[in-house]
Amino acid sequence: METRVSVEKIVNFLYNILTMKSELILPAGDLYKAKIAYLYGANACYGGLAKYSLRKAEVDFDFNTLKEAIDLAHSLGKKFYVTFNIFAHNYNLEKIEEDIKKIAAFGPDAIIASDPGVINFVRENSDVPIHLSTQANTTNWQSVKFWKDLGVKRIVLARELTTQEIKEIHNKVPDIELEVFVHGAMCVSYSGRCLLSAVMTGREANQGDCAQPCRWLYKGQIEERLRPGEFFPIEEDEKGTYIFNSKDLRLIDHLDKLAEAGVTGFKVEGRNKSEYYVASIAYAYKHAIEGIKKGKLKAVLPELLEETEKINYRGYTTGFLLGKAKEGEVYPDRVSIRKYNLLGVIEKNEKAGAKLLTRNQYKVGDDVEVLTPDEVFHDKILDIFDKNGQVAIANPGTKDHIVWVKMGQEYSEFSMIRKKI
Repeated sequence: METRVSVEKIVNFLYNILTMKSELILPAGDLYKAKIAYLYGANACYGGLAKYSLRKAEVDFDFNTLKEAIDLAHSLGKKFYVTFNIFAHNYNLEKIEEDIKKIAAFGPDAIIASDPGVINFVRENSDVPIHLSTQANTTNWQSVKFWKDLGVKRIVLARELTTQEIKEIHNKVPDIELEVFVHGAMCVSYSGRCLLSAVMTGREANQGDCAQPCRWLYKGQIEERLRPGEFFPIEEDEKGTYIFNSKDLRLIDHLDKLAEAGVTGFKVEGRNKSEYYVASIAYAYKHAIEGIKKGKLKAVLPELLEETEKINYRGYTTGFLLGKAKEGEVYPDRVSIRKYNLLGVIEKNEKAGAKLLTRNQYKVGDDVEVLTPDEVFHDKILDIFDKNGQVAIANPGTKDHIVWVKMGQEYSEFSMIRKKI
């Protein structure tokens, strides 16, 4: 009997993997990053207007560029989801209904929202599918059923769930799509509903204006008001401590478990991150999903794990996915780990070489890596030219500081050139 059950589990697992309808969803802080995300493997992107987004400072969309992003996605056979995921106050509602109608006319594939009032506006003014934001803190199947009954198509689950809990939700409510965050920054507060920034700086996280005080260095001791003289030390050493500073999430080696649990969407955090971050993480997760479908994840995983460590990151954690968060989940510094520098992004190839805007210094003779949507190449800088002719060293400059680089071979537009530090 045990053998029969074991075989049945294996068959079910293989069926789920081979038929999995996984969607890789990347952040788009602007139209350019959306283009990069699609090129490097995203099936969908999410972004929105700053005033309705939880990444207000970094979002660079207006109505025109949002429409362009949606049209671009559809021209590529991909999707674009528009964020209205703030927790709205009365003053937010003054124009939100009008703006929802305007954006709905562009034909987005979904609107992501967390506030019931905003969701009501979407339902009353459009036929656009609704995805429930992770900010809604959905942690159980009864909540999922509640939102499904209200017409929500997909739930972006809270980040505090385990695979077993996700699987139970899927089994209880199988006819709704589930999405989880698989990569990016983690918030110390429950599903990101934090008050630290509002209290300490006046900038409200749930209005998209977080100052990230969780990343600050804290020293001293805490004294509870009713226990005078009893101190809780928060110093770890002479440098202080980063007691709220979570490591970044990385679940690239657990995508198969999530697929088996019933997850449809694999989501990456980072609308405030660079186009290099978007390209690198999209590349890694796209190849991981392909590896799962071909039964070759184990073979490609070491390379893909290494790729996720070629961006700036704060160490990695699996968060709550495998159970309760363990000790060592706090990242002990404000400065992130940085092993590679992005040198530039190829704009196009010309007779003088690959045209790019220089982001960090490099020189003739440097060994480099070139990240393309399909493969990573090792190459060498053979020659550098600027508008004045041949140069030995390229330094970052203004937006007008364009250089041309010759390497061992020619690479496609939007390829990323990087160098190990």
